Amino acid sequence: MTDRQPEDGDLVTVAIPVRNEGATIRRCLESVLAQTHRHLQVLVVDGESTDDTVAIVEEFAARDPRVELLVNPQRIVPSSLNLALEAAQGVWWVRNDGHSTLPPDYVELAVAHLRTGRWGGVGGRKDAVADTDEGRAVAAALASPFGVGNSTYHHGTDEQAVDHVPFGAYPVAVLRELGGWDEDMVTNQDYEFDYRVRLSGRELLFDPALRIDWRCPSSIRAFARQYRRYGRGKVNTLLRHPESGAVRHYVAPALVAGLVVGAVLMPFRRLRSLALAPFVAYGLALTAASALAARTVRGIRSRLALPAAFAAMHLSWGAGFWEELWRVRREHGWGAVARILRGGR
Repeated sequence: MTDRQPEDGDLVTVAIPVRNEGATIRRCLESVLAQTHRHLQVLVVDGESTDDTVAIVEEFAARDPRVELLVNPQRIVPSSLNLALEAAQGVWWVRNDGHSTLPPDYVELAVAHLRTGRWGGVGGRKDAVADTDEGRAVAAALASPFGVGNSTYHHGTDEQAVDHVPFGAYPVAVLRELGGWDEDMVTNQDYEFDYRVRLSGRELLFDPALRIDWRCPSSIRAFARQYRRYGRGKVNTLLRHPESGAVRHYVAPALVAGLVVGAVLMPFRRLRSLALAPFVAYGLALTAASALAARTVRGIRSRLALPAAFAAMHLSWGAGFWEELWRVRREHGWGAVARILRGGR
């Protein structure tokens, strides 16, 4: 499928949903406004922040007419993105977050790919950054295939077609054709939208030359809360599109199920070897992956926190998945659960 191919200099709408991003929004906007592609409409959609986010955005808007502030009383990301889409005047769309920064040529490179007409969406590396001991462990876990499986945008090095891109760039016409983002999807709305892009017959491109520095959670506790939400959100995506399931979406739930079954069987002496198997297997894998990732992490405290970061990611995602699946069973019955668990098979 081929989409419109505009001329050089076409307006790009950069959408930035935010809420209480006062600590990072200044760096975010500085990176966006420093793009080599200068013809921008920068829409910051605030979810009723209670810190100084709005004041900082207004400061930027007062001195650069490319910056506009919108307010989203619903306070959730998909509705913020849809508000920005309604106000978008650009031909191309680039998404960023208030705690992320872009290299100067990010928009230029993304738009160059979109102008070919081959791609329905484009994205690149989402490189986690942090400045605390636990945060650096979280960033290392996010960059590890053991942590995120074959989620290419976390560690990919080759240009390729993929099933999902982070903070994607798209033709605005495609966004409007597909109806924007599903506002019932508080989390995982970006993956769900990308699935609809692919259903429309378009492909998504991952280009490792496109890199976003994304400030990850600074503590393992916050990381666990985030990944529990992600696990729950994935169930809602699979409820709508069970055929979108990939193997990596079921690994963490299977791990949690194995550990729970092992714990239940542990009191039975004859079954103790079987009960210990998932604990031993995961423990060995966790130790090996932590030792490997430690080579990329500075600071002894960050290295010691690596096993906890990996475990927080896997166990929280898996627990959130099962928690939401139980809600689906109550509201939609066992048939819906079976469709989710079968996934794309």
